[in-house]
Order: sequence, then C-alpha cells, then structure tokens
Amino acid sequence: METKVKRYFQLKKKQKEIEQELGDLRNEIISHCSEEELTELQTGHYHVKIVSQDRKEYDDNKLYDALPDPSVWKLISKADPTKIASLIKLNVISEETVRDTITIKKISLLQVNRSS
Repeated sequence: METKVKRYFQLKKKQKEIEQELGDLRNEIISHCSEEELTELQTGHYHVKIVSQDRKEYDDNKLYDALPDPSVWKLISKADPTKIASLIKLNVISEETVRDTITIKKISLLQVNRSS
C-alpha cells in the first residue's frame, strides 16, 4: 500500500507541475494572439484558435437580496450559474429578478489542434 500511496503522491505532484506549465503556456499564447489581434494562428503543424466567451458571475449578497424566498435558496444553496439558469428556464425565478446580481466576465478559451 505504501508503494501505491507514494506513486499517487508523485503523480499528483507531477500533475500540479504540468498544470502550472500548461497555464503559463496558455497565458503566453493568448497574450501573443491578443497583441497581434489574432483569433486564429497557424504555426508549424499546429492550428491555434482563441474563442471568447462571456461568463456570468453572481454576487451572493445581491442575489440573496433579490431572492429573499427561503424555498428558492434551498434550490440554489449558493450562487451557482448553472442552477440559476435552470431556475430561470423553469420559470421558478425571472431573469429580471437577478439582472442586477450578475457581472459578465470575458474569458478566452484556447484550442490547439495538430494540422494534417
């Protein structure tokens, strides 16, 4: 068992290092494309695509003020965008009710594919 735990620990450490390096490379690639005002880039055998997305983030305090009904809070439990979107879709709450609790955050997604 000690061997398995030791290997698990080693892999988790390696995973953390890989995720850090991936994050750094991602930021550098996105920065380069942003500076060059590119949304797509062909480099060597690789095709890079930057996709912009808007992500809704809810303010817990504002949301609580906008939705004071405890039965609704039992369904949400915290400001989870997916749960809130579902409640809006099901007409449990209205989009107008939560409009002032949202901030839109622009994010860039990085897609890299190997070209043929």
